[in-house]
Amino acid sequence: MKTSDFNFDLPEELLAEHPAEHRDEARLMVLDRKNQTITHKQFKDVVDYFDEKDLFIFNNTKVFPARLYGNKEKTGAKIEVFLLRELDKETRVWDVLVDPARKIRIGNKLFFTEDESLVAEVIDNTTSRGRTLRFLYDGPYEEFRTKLKELGETPLPKYIKRDVEPEDAERYQTIYAKVEGAVAAPTAGLHFSRHLMKRLEIKGIDFAEVTLHVGLGTFNPIEVEDLSKHKMESEEIFIDEKNAEIINKAVDENRRVCAVGTTTMRTLETSVSSNKKISAFSGWTNKFIFPPHDFGVANCMITNFHTPKSTLMMMIAAFAGKDFLMQAYEEAVREKYKFYTYGDAMLIL
Repeated sequence: MKTSDFNFDLPEELLAEHPAEHRDEARLMVLDRKNQTITHKQFKDVVDYFDEKDLFIFNNTKVFPARLYGNKEKTGAKIEVFLLRELDKETRVWDVLVDPARKIRIGNKLFFTEDESLVAEVIDNTTSRGRTLRFLYDGPYEEFRTKLKELGETPLPKYIKRDVEPEDAERYQTIYAKVEGAVAAPTAGLHFSRHLMKRLEIKGIDFAEVTLHVGLGTFNPIEVEDLSKHKMESEEIFIDEKNAEIINKAVDENRRVCAVGTTTMRTLETSVSSNKKISAFSGWTNKFIFPPHDFGVANCMITNFHTPKSTLMMMIAAFAGKDFLMQAYEEAVREKYKFYTYGDAMLIL
């Protein structure tokens, strides 16, 4: 498989700038792999495709307000700092992206507040755009994290050109988000409303949760043509004993098991054993899934529409079948489905 095999023309106006007015009223394209059919629905119709005891698996990660703006010492230049990962709680050292990167060097200080209560010092240049910062804050750790939250804004992806709006704080978060640590939302889950969850529950559908803290590596462009040479950045994942048990029971009983989103699918495929059992897991994954791939747990999935040549699109091609997916994407463009973070959804059966 080559990167260029996953290219298609995506008109810019199909990139969703805003979410649907109501979470569960985005459009839904249903792909039936067995019959090779494509049906057009609304997301809330997803309940019609599942029966009692079927299982939905959600990624319960929570997005934190990872985008900050500081001013460089002496020049006062405005610098965007995107928090990626906390490296050391004690010393308050973080991996970050900075923009514009060319202006920031080791030893530079950035000021985030007028009273200079929060300052960061650049201690390492890790990549061309990345830096390692040590935050200087005279107060306890909890207070420091509260300050980061106050100053941070919802980290909408760069393709969204508008300013962050108050509703983004809620809409760029799933309603079941619990475990803070993601810098990007697990977007397939954004379509679930409280009303829809209640309808699924009343129908007798079971739920399980896993955690994958989405990093920006998920969205990094692939810079090699041979997919086997692409390296994914690692993301932290957790599955506890209780949820592993719920998932294994559903698989043993041949029920419909639906992975909500590519992040959920990556978590499951990282922790599944050769006998198709999920084990409790705490660690990191850099698993890159592309065709051909034999999926061990989920037999259906919900996902958004992804951009050309993205790792996310490649995983979906492995699950749906590449030719069928390309056909579906052609139809999605023709029918003006919305793509990417705030876009429409796809159910693959």
